[in-house]
Amino acid sequence: MDGFKISNKSFEFLKNIFKDYYKNNIIDLPDRFGRREFAFLFFNGKGMVRHLSFNKKIIFNKFLINRYPAHCYYSSAYYTIPDAPTMQEKKWMGAELIFDLDSDHLPNAEKLNYEQQLNLVKKEFYKLVNDFLLNDFGFNEKYIRLYFSGGRGYHCHVEDPKILHLDSSERREIVDYITGRDLKEKLLFSEKITNTRKLKSGKNVPIEKTLIMPKPNEPGWRGRISRGLIDLLDEIRMSNDPVKKLQEYGVKNNAEKLISDLSDERINRIKEGRLDQSKTIRKFFLNNVLRKTAVTMSAGETDEPVTCDIKRLIRLPLSLHGKTGLKVIPLKIDELKEFNPLKNAVALPEKSVKIQLNQKFNIIMNDEKFNLHPGENEIPSYLAVILIGRKIATIE
Repeated sequence: MDGFKISNKSFEFLKNIFKDYYKNNIIDLPDRFGRREFAFLFFNGKGMVRHLSFNKKIIFNKFLINRYPAHCYYSSAYYTIPDAPTMQEKKWMGAELIFDLDSDHLPNAEKLNYEQQLNLVKKEFYKLVNDFLLNDFGFNEKYIRLYFSGGRGYHCHVEDPKILHLDSSERREIVDYITGRDLKEKLLFSEKITNTRKLKSGKNVPIEKTLIMPKPNEPGWRGRISRGLIDLLDEIRMSNDPVKKLQEYGVKNNAEKLISDLSDERINRIKEGRLDQSKTIRKFFLNNVLRKTAVTMSAGETDEPVTCDIKRLIRLPLSLHGKTGLKVIPLKIDELKEFNPLKNAVALPEKSVKIQLNQKFNIIMNDEKFNLHPGENEIPSYLAVILIGRKIATIE
């Protein structure tokens, strides 16, 4: 509804519920917090308040109770003078390696509801942590910190001392590897001559070649591409409607031709490690296997990932997200698959509140299914914060 405006009562409701949370919960500060910059956004405030530092936890928690911010941030970097007014004066000492995966970065995320977006980005995040950070890069698990962001994604902090002093360009190389940027076909596949023709001169010249795939158990991108290609092949062949499945992957005009090209003989050759020379097949599989196995870390080619920023502000663990009221939750790696943000990150009370809603809204939250209609609804406070944050509800 055009012109829908959040009321002053809504802002008072948000301020009071956040104040109660910070009054009743002690927020632990990150390691070496005295060397970090802190920043905050406030309800109905103008701009970010930053360049702050705290040398005692008790002072910090009193600040939260007195100011009850909508959003709390701290720097991934360490500084000699963290509260200096300019970045140059702060004197950078190093920074954690930060990965910020958000559902906004994923293709077609706008077509999914909030719950579906959260499920999809969690799968992407698990791939980042397990396949790349632990396996390919070999980071020790003790240096990896995982968090639900409180909004639409997850954060990973790598605190290994070996990476603290990497500059932006060096961090960009890590991002390029994880996203498969500029991955060269010739580095993944080798050519094998399968047929030759003898010239009058007696010289043999190749007339047929095939691409030899890496073995699925090879490390790094070579094995990953091979495994992904076989998985994608099985997914298409086992589908009740292979043509529709290809269309879901973006194949429009030549989906039928691609299916007809995928004869049993050709599929067996691919699984044996011989990738067919059919340009249609090669282009489709290589592009889509890369998309399935790489990690999407930004909204587009020009969107610089958080990882490359050596002075990044990131959400404070255990603080509340001002647009959802959900808590920034620390997670262990083995907890990630079963973690449900719409249950495990709910930190606000169930106390009922009446809101005016301007559109239909359905969600399963805290194990309760809500089917809301436009107009007055009486709902738990934790859900009211999400609806007000989305600017689709207000309190009169």
